[in-house]
Amino acid sequence: MTRTMMTAAALAALALGASACNTVDGLGDDIKSVGQAGKRVID
Repeated sequence: MTRTMMTAAALAALALGASACNTVDGLGDDIKSVGQAGKRVID
């Protein structure tokens, strides 16, 4: 249950981040920040 919620939150954050950035570099930064946030939650 918790893993499903974390996955849904990460996908939502990725979708919002992807729609907010204007460049490929910005998209890379958004994906990186989502990965870091997921890592912090797991640790």
